[in-house]
Amino acid sequence: MKLPWLAPGDPLPDASRAWGERDPVPGLLAAGGELGVSSLLEAYGKGVFPWFSDDQPILWWSPDPRMVLEVEHFKLHRSLRKTLQRFVADSRCEIRFDHDFESVIRACSETPRDGQAGTWILPEMVQAYIALHRAGHAHSVETWIDGELAGGLYCVAIGRAVFGESMFARRTDSSKFALAALVAFCRRNGIGAIDCQQNTGHLASLGAHEIPRRRFVAHVAKASKEAPPRWRFEPVYWSDILPARPPLQT
Repeated sequence: MKLPWLAPGDPLPDASRAWGERDPVPGLLAAGGELGVSSLLEAYGKGVFPWFSDDQPILWWSPDPRMVLEVEHFKLHRSLRKTLQRFVADSRCEIRFDHDFESVIRACSETPRDGQAGTWILPEMVQAYIALHRAGHAHSVETWIDGELAGGLYCVAIGRAVFGESMFARRTDSSKFALAALVAFCRRNGIGAIDCQQNTGHLASLGAHEIPRRRFVAHVAKASKEAPPRWRFEPVYWSDILPARPPLQT
């Protein structure tokens, strides 16, 4: 199948037209186009995302199957639970949403993707997602320790459809704390799943799994039409993933 080439402003093909296992690059849907806010919203609304290197045109992807983290299946392993409980109890530690989106995405751009030597978040991608953030559709989840940005992640959101993009850590487990906070926020606000795009062992260990693309696209079509939540983290949300501490013995 010939890969469609898009001029700026051209609509994306449906995700179902992405290359399959018998094609040269499974999951690849189209090339070209632009990274404006409207183009990104169209793409994510169709279950499509951009991903390309600095020697390539814009490439649009929709893999089948799709890796998702259904928030009710999030695995908070014992060791992480203990460190997260210490984080939550420490007054020097906090989670912030959208406090410094630009610093988060720039830090993520310096972090190689799993199994890759370089970054995929090129300068034009950084600027595109900053514009998407300013339009209210990209958010940062930030781990702050002692007044410093220690780690975090950024995501795209349309209605109640949430698409995880990238994370970084400067302190041990700081990106995991941010992901746990996002899961807690999603549980509290009726968001059922976080898109993880591609399968990695790390994501699988946290409870993410693959689903057929058609099921993912149907989920996005429904969730994106729902009223968006207020993107703000409240400490009470931790109770959605952390068990209550037993009362002290007297």
